[in-house]
Amino acid sequence: MEPKEPRPEETGRKTPERSTTPESKAVVKSKAAPPPPDEDDEEEHMLRMSFLEHLEELRMRILKALMGVGISFALCLIFANSLWDVVRAPVVQVLTDLKLDPNLAQIKPMEAFSIIWVQVPLVASLFIASPWVLYQVWAFISPGLYRKERRLAAPFILCCAGLFIIGGLFGYFVAFRFGLAFLLGIGPGSGIRPFISATEYTDMFINVELGIGAVFELPVLIFFLTLLRVASPRWLLDHSRYAILIITIIAAVITPTPDVVNLTIFAAPMILLYFLGVFASYLLVLKREGEKFPWRSVLYWLIAVVAFVGGGLWLIIGRYGFKLVDHWPFLVR
Repeated sequence: MEPKEPRPEETGRKTPERSTTPESKAVVKSKAAPPPPDEDDEEEHMLRMSFLEHLEELRMRILKALMGVGISFALCLIFANSLWDVVRAPVVQVLTDLKLDPNLAQIKPMEAFSIIWVQVPLVASLFIASPWVLYQVWAFISPGLYRKERRLAAPFILCCAGLFIIGGLFGYFVAFRFGLAFLLGIGPGSGIRPFISATEYTDMFINVELGIGAVFELPVLIFFLTLLRVASPRWLLDHSRYAILIITIIAAVITPTPDVVNLTIFAAPMILLYFLGVFASYLLVLKREGEKFPWRSVLYWLIAVVAFVGGGLWLIIGRYGFKLVDHWPFLVR
């Protein structure tokens, strides 16, 4: 058997005490809890790729986006005739109100095929596949972002796709119908009978839909300019008059009619979207500075405004005999 070592109390020696000096406590504390990582440490989690790897990643994302659009296009082909009925509904309604023939003219033999089976399903597939396409865009740029910035993936996709679709709906139900009624209403009073080509009508419809859908992405653009510190809310407000001028010029380009009323219908929502983007950038700056926005007070004001508008609609519909319709001006007797 091995001899046991004598205990300290048996030999008369004292047990050495642990050092409790402030320096020793600091050493122990530093070993126990390492400092939190900063942005330099987050850079280590970014994916490092060469130029050829970036090109390969871009090619893969483009192919996946095109696959999504292709699948949506194949699904839209099943409902091609129904989609064409939706597209031609505005002109049918306007021509019917003018007591004219609601049918469009086919000038070339391939005209009907290219419109009903190619152009209209393709435009519809772009709106349907927009969330998937935007996801591929985010997946391509996300490796170069910080970890906290990658959390913006879902808001980015939902906001961009939602604004694009809302822009298309606004163009279909408001802007395009109002402009078409103005254009087609000029001729009959002057002895001119409308003879509308299906190609000309479809081209104007697609230009208005895609143009307004792209313009409705303005708040997202302003938000990312603020995120990249290219612009600030104060700078955007100080230069808002120039922004309104540019918006008016863009609205004049994409407006199908040259009159002031249609120009206002196009420009007014775009100006509101601009200030909505400024508000979103202001919220981003508040978050950076650790401050909070008074959402409760704003919510009270919104409830008051909604109650006022709802009461006005109830009064107009219930007392004055108006009714809601699915086209402009949405309230008719």
